[in-house]
Parts: sequence; structure tokens; C-alpha cells
Amino acid sequence: MSNVNFDPSESAETVTSAEDPTFAEILSSFEQQHAEVPGETVTGTIVSVGLETILIDIGRKTEGALLLAKWQEAGYAKPQAGATVAVTVGPRDQEGYYQLSVDKVVQPKDWSGLQAAFDEKQIISGVVLEQVKGGFRVDVGMRAFMPASRSGVREADEMPKLVGQEIKCRISKLDTENEDVVVDRRSVLEEEQAKRRQQAYSELQEGTVVRGRVRSVMDFGAFVELMPGVDGLLHIVDMAYTRIGKASDHVKIGDELDVKILKLDPASKKISLGLKQLQEDPWSIAAKKFQMGDRVSGTVSRLADFGAFVELLPGVDGLIHLSELSWDKRVRKPGDLLKIGDRVEAVILQVNAADRRIGLGYKQALGDPWDAIQEKHPVGALVEGAIGNLTQFGAFVDLGDGIEGMIHISDITNEKRLDHPKEKLSKGQTVKAVVLEIDKERRRLRLGMKQLEPTTVDHYISEHQAGETVSGRLVEVSGDRAKVELGEGVIAMCKLKKKDANTETVASGSSKSSDVGSLSAMLAARWKQGTGDQASKDTALTGQVRRFKIAHLDAGKRLIELELAS
Repeated sequence: MSNVNFDPSESAETVTSAEDPTFAEILSSFEQQHAEVPGETVTGTIVSVGLETILIDIGRKTEGALLLAKWQEAGYAKPQAGATVAVTVGPRDQEGYYQLSVDKVVQPKDWSGLQAAFDEKQIISGVVLEQVKGGFRVDVGMRAFMPASRSGVREADEMPKLVGQEIKCRISKLDTENEDVVVDRRSVLEEEQAKRRQQAYSELQEGTVVRGRVRSVMDFGAFVELMPGVDGLLHIVDMAYTRIGKASDHVKIGDELDVKILKLDPASKKISLGLKQLQEDPWSIAAKKFQMGDRVSGTVSRLADFGAFVELLPGVDGLIHLSELSWDKRVRKPGDLLKIGDRVEAVILQVNAADRRIGLGYKQALGDPWDAIQEKHPVGALVEGAIGNLTQFGAFVDLGDGIEGMIHISDITNEKRLDHPKEKLSKGQTVKAVVLEIDKERRRLRLGMKQLEPTTVDHYISEHQAGETVSGRLVEVSGDRAKVELGEGVIAMCKLKKKDANTETVASGSSKSSDVGSLSAMLAARWKQGTGDQASKDTALTGQVRRFKIAHLDAGKRLIELELAS
């Protein structure tokens, strides 16, 4: 025995260096010296069940630790303290517990054991010793080689982490003469994954809510790990009721999510998940909130050839059809008036929550100009606008605010008869017209241009004054009213006064031309006689030429009023 010099003045901290073994290492070395066989299968008793780990008494000074996920993968019922279970003992973890597994793994001790494991394709355990060119050196009772492609590790930077781990594998090649052993870990992992998936499909059900972790994110969706080795697809359309550009805008790797199983297909091993299905459907809110005729506001979210979509609530879009955009403009595409992001007001024209459709009117929110058409453009009013369109039967004039009037071809001019409006008018030309007729129900406004052209009546009125004495021909007499023609196309009205017969000197044979020429006297005589047909009497006066005094002239109304000259 060698002598060791010990200085009592040195403290325990001075004696113990940073390279001294820890207690766990000393204990592990002690147990290994006492012939504890790693990889042996023993019967243990469950001591406690934690959130992630089950502690099991395996008859050694230190308990073993079994991951709860491993227990579940094996298909056992819920673990209970006091229950016994067969486990395979592995090396210690950092906390000093034996690493346990519930799958029985063979630990060959010699070449005959390796041959039996190879022939029966048994799963054996081994410890990865080192990483070498093309793969790993593994201790499976003998030195074996494991190709990197069969290690089950996909990423090159993850390879070094495998060194020192206990693994399960199969012998894929055995040459006893040359002592050449090749093992495969990947096939074992794939089988375990298949078992976990099968277990998942037996446990998972459509319509249930499960918790998972986002493992990867693509543009079209995210893969969520529900159990070790079991993923479901959360498609982008099932992430939210609102429109999402790409999945990474909504979720990221590592997110813990509660998701609903929408579809489970055991044949294809595909699981479809939904996140928005755990939220209240916004269309059920819309059905309660929106009614036909309501005035609403929203943001233009999308433009299509046939209209513009407006977001009224997150996940609820209404459609403004192309025909509901404007009263006065012929809109060819929604982009002519609106752009994405515009805040607009609209009126709800239709609500169909079952089909997820809301019809909106943009022009209705601006007000219907035809409601005030009679106040703004009454019959007889003078209007002005540009010719918008020409047809065979007339011209359409844009009066603004969505109002369009039509000038019939017969109301364009008095000059001549037109075969087509383009003979007198052109598209875009600004014209003046008078309102002739309003049909509010049919949304029609009839205009006339020829009515504004000067007539012979206009010229006559401009050349004469009230009080002047003029000659005219009686063209029609009816009662005490008579129509008098003062010139070609110039008709005036004359009111006839009935005089008392006792004060009127009537003598048909009188020599005075003034008496003979007095229409009043003639009429008084006929009224005095009181016999005969009145219509025939009026007819007898028609065509006679008399002298009249101009009583009143109205240029605006083109009205001439006369009275008998004395």
C-alpha cells in the first residue's frame, strides 16, 4: 500500500478537486463492480406517478425512472402506485435514476446470442460508443457498426448527440467469421412510430379536442404533434375565420395549441385539425346583429370582377355587387370606385347567414336621387347636361347625381324631321332642355329641346306691346271665350263680355260701320233673341276678321290675351 501524505490543515474543499467523481458516479461504479447486468429485465413495483415520469422500485438501492410517454406507447392502462410491471433496466440518468423501458430488449452476451437475435430478427440493446466515418460504433455485446443512414437521425448536427446513448436496434448483417456486425436503429424507430400511430388512432376520435405542439410550419398550414410520432395537419383555412396570408402569420414552431380533430382517416393515416372551430362562428353573430335595411360600415377586403367584398366583422364579409356601386356611373369594375383598405358605408340589402352571404348596397348609402326629383327638376324647369348616349329614338342627357333624362327624337328640333339624333347632336355635347314629364316609379325623365327654340309667338310678343290695337281672325268661339289668330302660328285668347240688350243699340241695317263692325253688338243681339242653336251661332262667327286690343302679354308662358276694341 502506498503512503499518502495528509495535511490536517487542508480543508475538505482543498482536498476535493474539480475532477473528483460525484456520488452518482461512485455509486454507478460500485454497482457495476457488483455485477449488475445492464439491459436485464426485472419485475418492479410502481412507487409514484408524476406528470412526466413513473418511479419504479426495481430491487436496487436506487429506483428506476420510466417516462410516462413510454408507458402510454406500450398500451398499458393508467399507472397506479403499487402495481407491478416488467421493465428493462438501462443506464443511469443525470439524476442517478436507472433508465427503464417497458419493451423487452435482448442483450446478447456472445456470438451465439447475436446469431439467435439475427435469425429471429429480435430487437437488441446497445450503447453508442463513438461517431466514425459513415456512422457509429455500437456496443451490442460485441463491437458493431451502425450506418448513419440507419441511425434514425435526419440532421447531421444531431449525430454527435447520439454518442453515449443506449439504443434499440436490430442486426441487419452478421459475419461471425470476420466478426462483422451491422445494426439498424431506424427500422426499430419506424416500427415504434407505427405502433404509436396505431395507438393514437385507437384513442383519438373525430370531434374531440386535444392539445399539441406545433412541429413545423408551411405556407399552407402547420403540422401539430399530438403524440410522439403522431402529427395532424392544421390547414390555414381552419386556423381562423379571418383571411390569413400565410400560416406563419398565425402560429409558430413550439406553440402549444388546443385543436379539434376534424377528420381522422385510418387508411391514409391522416389527421385534419381545426383551431377556428373552437371559437364562436362569426356568422352566427352576424345573423343576430344584421338586418335588411341596416346601415353598416366596413373595410374593403377584396375586389373581384363582379363586385367588392367588405369586412363587417372578423370573418364576415358582405358583397357590394357591381350594379349596386353607383346611381349615375356605368362602373365597369369595382376598382374604378373603390380600393382595398377603403372604409365605406353601405346598406344591407340581403342577409343569408345559412349560405354565409350578405348583400350590400353602396349607392343606397349615398341616397336615391329620384326621391327628390320633383323638387330638383320639376316639370317646366330648364336643365343642362352632357349627351351620354345616342340611340335611334333619342338622346340621353346626364343631369348628375344619378339622374339621366331622355330627349325623344321628335323633341330635338322644330327645323326639320330627323331620321337619327346624330344629325343634330353628338355624344359629349352639352345641351339645354326643358323638363316635359316625370315618371318617378319607372325612373324616367322626359326632356325637350325644341321647346326652347324661338317660335312665331315669341317673335310676335317681342314686336308688340299691351294696349296696341291689332286685327285678328276668329278661329273658334265657345261661350264667352274665343280663339283669335293674329298671324301664322300666333293664337291669342279673347274673353267676350255679354252686354245688356236695353243699353245696346242693335240694328242690323244700320249704316254705321262701327255698329256693323261691333262684334259685341252682334253677340248681344243674338243673346237677346235667345232662340236657335248656340253652337250654330258660334259657328256663324268663326272666320270673321275683327279688331282687338292687346290686354296682356306673357313671354315666359307665350300667352297673348285680347279684348274687343271699342
